[in-house]
Amino acid sequence: MNAPNDTPRISTRLAGFALDLTVDAIPSAVRERAKHLILDGIGLAFATTAFGYADMTLAAMRELGTGPSTVFGKSGRLALRDAMLANGLLVHGLDFDDTHSRGVIHSTASALPCAFGLAEREGASGAQMLAAYIAAMEVSTRVGAVAQGGFHKVGFHPTGLVGAFGCALAASKLMGLSKDAAVEAQGIVLSMASGSMEFLEDGAWTKRLHPGWAAASATTAATLAKHGYIGPGSAYEGRYGLYALYLSDHATPDLSIATAGLGETWEIEQVALKPIPACHFTHASSDAAIALHREHRLAGDAIEKVVVRVPGPVVDVVCEPVANKKRPANSYDAQFSIPYIVATGLLKGRFTLDDLDAGALADPAVLALAQRVEYEVDPESTFPRHYTGEVIVTTRDSRRLAHREAINRGSSDRPMTNEGIVEKFYDNAQRVVSRDRADQIREAVLGLERASVEQLAGILRQPA
Repeated sequence: MNAPNDTPRISTRLAGFALDLTVDAIPSAVRERAKHLILDGIGLAFATTAFGYADMTLAAMRELGTGPSTVFGKSGRLALRDAMLANGLLVHGLDFDDTHSRGVIHSTASALPCAFGLAEREGASGAQMLAAYIAAMEVSTRVGAVAQGGFHKVGFHPTGLVGAFGCALAASKLMGLSKDAAVEAQGIVLSMASGSMEFLEDGAWTKRLHPGWAAASATTAATLAKHGYIGPGSAYEGRYGLYALYLSDHATPDLSIATAGLGETWEIEQVALKPIPACHFTHASSDAAIALHREHRLAGDAIEKVVVRVPGPVVDVVCEPVANKKRPANSYDAQFSIPYIVATGLLKGRFTLDDLDAGALADPAVLALAQRVEYEVDPESTFPRHYTGEVIVTTRDSRRLAHREAINRGSSDRPMTNEGIVEKFYDNAQRVVSRDRADQIREAVLGLERASVEQLAGILRQPA
């Protein structure tokens, strides 16, 4: 399976890393962080069960059939791949989940449903599930980072597109595949990896399905490989491999990133946590607006105009099309809207899940101010390492007020602590469950290495 120059292909090197990875080989701080990322994802999944699109998704999955696999926060079970699709939606649905900045990928939203679902089916230990989850995270984040932000430029959502490759190796690991079969799984999933950014045009719900689809596709690919199905050997560097096909001439990939530091440098430590429920690209601008609110307490009619400086590569995601961004049609539109989020921060000094409900979206003061919010490309941005943001307010009495956030809160250079993640978990989980119930979930997840996945599953499938 080697290339003509005898250098192992990327898929071979990634397969070797993932299949050989054991919990004992992972530094304790990385394991601890990984468990907290899982806890964050599960807290979000429980919070999402309260939203209508979650019920609609689960109803559709039930119509396709039931099965033995756990759905977070639900007593009813589904077939394995349908449960993965549902759990991915539950983790990612609020757009409040973690983000790897260089890969621009919500990696837990696919890695967790895949590792959990297969570990439950295979009767794996918590330690085995944790190792598979970490393998998926390390692979997906690196594979995403190779594109250097290029996937977004051509309209592909990296979370669905790239998550499939890390999940293919997590599935291969938990299913006990050989290295050759794990290589085949990556080649097979190349034909399944997908995720369109068209949802940005009208606030469609499709983005929420992407991580679960990545997990389900990866499981399909690994199962085919287990039975001898042949996939392309050069999934990444091939003439029609991932980067040539999905980037075309819009970006220059750095293939060395895919395998750099495997087993020595841990990308989990570079995963950013979200302090607000919106696209990560908006966070620094939101915090800048909130800081200006706290300092100046301006009324909406005192503001002449607002200019927000954002990194150039995020404009298409959170600033355009301008008309949609200035008047979000629904909560998803709002989560990707610099005008709405900045206007909310300036007037209310916050951005929370409550600012995504129907009443908040119709707030006339916020919508009026959003019409006066414009954007500029930030020439000093350090994107993608940091998702920078600056808000400049011109008042009707000609004052110029500005605040800049050069490093977004929650990023690897300004990280949320594990204690902060636990606090966020409780805030989200307790929207639908009691404190005692949330305590049980926290103890099970943070004690994962000492538990069976079936024990964890029993706790998680109790209804929210």
